[in-house]
Amino acid sequence: MNVTRRLIRICKRFVNTEAKCQDRPEWIKPIGYQTAVSVYNPITRCKVPLILKTENVLKWYICGPTVYDSAHIGHATTYIRSDIIRRILSDYFNIDVLLVMGITDIDDKIIKCSIESGKDFKTLSRHFETEFYADMNKLNIREPYLYCRVTDYIPQIIHFVKELLARDYGYVTKDGSVCFDTNKYNKYGKLRTPVPDAVKSQHPDKKSALDFALWKASKDNEPSWKCPWGRGRPGWHIECSAIASAVFGNSVDMHSGGIDLAFPHHENEEAQSCCYHNVDQWVNYWLHCGHLSLKGDIKMSKSLKNTISIQNYLENYSANHLRMLCLLSHYRNGIEFSDEVMQNAVLVTKKFDNFISDCDNYVAGKFETGEIDENLLLTTLHDTRNKVHSALADDFDTSKAIHAIINLVGIGNKMLHQSNITPHSKGVSAVAAVSNYVSNILSKLGISRSTMSTTENRQVKDIIDNFLNFRMAIRTRALEQNPKDTILLKECDNVRTNLSTCGIIIKDQQGVTSWSWK
Repeated sequence: MNVTRRLIRICKRFVNTEAKCQDRPEWIKPIGYQTAVSVYNPITRCKVPLILKTENVLKWYICGPTVYDSAHIGHATTYIRSDIIRRILSDYFNIDVLLVMGITDIDDKIIKCSIESGKDFKTLSRHFETEFYADMNKLNIREPYLYCRVTDYIPQIIHFVKELLARDYGYVTKDGSVCFDTNKYNKYGKLRTPVPDAVKSQHPDKKSALDFALWKASKDNEPSWKCPWGRGRPGWHIECSAIASAVFGNSVDMHSGGIDLAFPHHENEEAQSCCYHNVDQWVNYWLHCGHLSLKGDIKMSKSLKNTISIQNYLENYSANHLRMLCLLSHYRNGIEFSDEVMQNAVLVTKKFDNFISDCDNYVAGKFETGEIDENLLLTTLHDTRNKVHSALADDFDTSKAIHAIINLVGIGNKMLHQSNITPHSKGVSAVAAVSNYVSNILSKLGISRSTMSTTENRQVKDIIDNFLNFRMAIRTRALEQNPKDTILLKECDNVRTNLSTCGIIIKDQQGVTSWSWK
């Protein structure tokens, strides 16, 4: 009876979800190849299956930075979350991801900074573009398949605008700018219901407050390019549409950015691209990452002057810590940044690092405590694999996945550190299997254990091992003295303290010394 009721409830939930999806604006289910993944669809506002037009190949465009200033950690979390999803798709589900990122190197803000600094706009934008690449590398974010600068695609952008004008989706204003006519596109508002009052600026010659610039007429001494309707430069939205279309054509599998880009940027991209390609749907899946905010739900932004640069962040925390902060929450959720929240991410990262080190030492015979219940440990590992797989396949739910791994580590830790008098069960293969799984899955999510090469890492470990063997010999001799040699013991303790400041934790347990990275 209970089973029947449960099935009825599940069916009702499924029907209700289907009904909600049908009530939303139309989303066209792609024809192609089914994957094991489901993703949240902002058009239907429910999860839908990820279907690829080309088998095992995912075409993905991501909005990149506007390079007029240094990137901050608010930007970083969006790119880290996108990188996590990319790694899940490629490293876990074995999908070939072709990721293209647009770089906005001509914009109102760039021109303003160029004038204020007295630097040429290209010199200014190249400086911050190079800095952005370096920051992404420091945060262990993989490079996209292509970086595409807007200024390298001016001919394609002009052609795009020209075609929209020819098809009567755009109009030229008195000053030589070109606007998109939203009234001509009856599907406008897929991602969010348009609210004219929300539009901050209006061109005096716009037909509607919702119409947006495809091309901006140049002012005196501004960077500009010649086109059939006069000199000017691209509007913001047209840049991404033209670049993604040049690379991927009339269909993009996935398009991502911060949640603030859903409207009007992504809405406008979709509208003009559908009109240009004469299709009903240009992007099949939109992904939007939640914002990083300060305490009190205050958005981190350059305009509010409350940002923390990536450089400043890395003076106090590591790339792994920021990535763990992102992994501990769902990519669609916002994150409130504070020292308390960061300390939690630091502790979880340490928990994993120490567990893997303890497992390595246990397997190597350097860890004398522990009572390993091999059957329980392997059963928990099996359950964790299933939970992690289900979580990652369900709209990339890294929060559930990480908490499943934390549970596995907790059970493993309890066994490793359980003291007992009788000879304990070794269970070396079970410990090795768990350590290997935890290390591999964290690696697939972008958590790096070491920035050194394998050879360098091995050499450093050998040096530390040899030094600690020497320290252990001195400490053992000092303990055997009658009375104990307190001077030597104190020096051994000082060595442990000094190495701790270098990031090496020494553990002296029952006559055996082991170490791990802090």
